[in-house]
Amino acid sequence: MVYELRKVGTSESQSYPAQLFALIGRSAGQLTRSPTAPHRAAATRRLRTQALWLLAIGAVLIPALMFGFDATEISLMPPRGAPSAWPARAITDFGKDSYVLMALAAALIVMALAYPVLQGSARNRLLRFATHVEYLFFALALPIAFSEVIKYVVGRGRPFVGGKANPFNFAPFTGTEAYFSFPSAHSVTAFALALGVGSIWPRWRMPMFIYAVAIALSRLVMLAHHPSDVVGGAVLGLVGALAMRAWFAGREIGFTIEENGKIVPR
Repeated sequence: MVYELRKVGTSESQSYPAQLFALIGRSAGQLTRSPTAPHRAAATRRLRTQALWLLAIGAVLIPALMFGFDATEISLMPPRGAPSAWPARAITDFGKDSYVLMALAAALIVMALAYPVLQGSARNRLLRFATHVEYLFFALALPIAFSEVIKYVVGRGRPFVGGKANPFNFAPFTGTEAYFSFPSAHSVTAFALALGVGSIWPRWRMPMFIYAVAIALSRLVMLAHHPSDVVGGAVLGLVGALAMRAWFAGREIGFTIEENGKIVPR
């Protein structure tokens, strides 16, 4: 949803359905149009550099963890279902991809339905906030979609699938939950959400990254993933959120691009 009333192309005198459908159509048009923002070339170069650094870190850390720490980490965790693991069980679902995406989608639907009822400054405030939520939704949806494809292709077994803590248990193209360990979708979701929220509201960066690390650790304590799985998920989530932020900024939706290519909230 675009964030300025004049860009939506609706009138408060139109009928409720007309305003609602105009809002949806204009929003889709804004997201799919060609980029128009000044300095977008600099932003693209900046995105490329950031993504390459993240991918390089992942390319080093993931194999290092697989060969040097994944099996050891499993032995350090409490047994599955142990009472001492209750903090991990309490927080882990706050990073579940379907829950977070459904919450964001529900918020967008509610705001779209409320839009024709509001007027003036209240309508503008709603649109500004809806733009932020829309960015967060796509910042998560993009890397989560990629993670599902990677999970299917890689087919890495979760800890103890096959009866032992084997970090090299692979069955590509299996398509079952037991072999959907890499990358961690919870980690993808948590780190994409952390970067997205921090991009919109910078003062929330530190709390959100603490949240992301807590979600990633909960997956290890729950014996749902290997350390290399959560690192892979973190890298994918961060790259996806960065790419979607550049997409929104290039179309001047919710973000603006400074002369040096830095993307900041509008």
